Amino acid sequence: MRTLTFGALLLAALAGCGITPTGVIDAGPPVPGLTRGLRIYFASDTGLRGVSRPDLKLHSLDGVIKLLMAGPNESEQKSGLTNLVAFEGSYRVSGNAHRVALDAPDTYLSPDARLRNGQLVCSLARAQAALHPALRPDDVQVTLRARGESLGPYVCSYFLRN
Repeated sequence: MRTLTFGALLLAALAGCGITPTGVIDAGPPVPGLTRGLRIYFASDTGLRGVSRPDLKLHSLDGVIKLLMAGPNESEQKSGLTNLVAFEGSYRVSGNAHRVALDAPDTYLSPDARLRNGQLVCSLARAQAALHPALRPDDVQVTLRARGESLGPYVCSYFLRN
């Protein structure tokens, strides 16, 4: 009887809890958020998506504009990312603590161009936080100035909301 009871317990233990194994389940893209490090933002059909640039050292805020203008890499393009940022003429970016300003006197920036403006605001805020590690990206306010108009100041989280 003991052997039979022990055998039944052993069989039950080996049978597991009744949950059958499954394959890999796609849970979708990662949750957007404001993590540390250098990230730049590109547009997609679902909104803005930040991409990491861990191997690049940023020395100035102008550098992030150059990264944006270079566009997403081939893999990022295949995943549906695109760059909407372009400038006519010159631009200048300046930052002081938690404030950043982009001046593009020859470029038209529309308040209705949410994805384009979001690319600029979020990328510049992340760059300012990368240059000044005591800052969080959402502590940075970005103002976009072009052709005599001023948009903002904005924080990145405004553009990450759907």
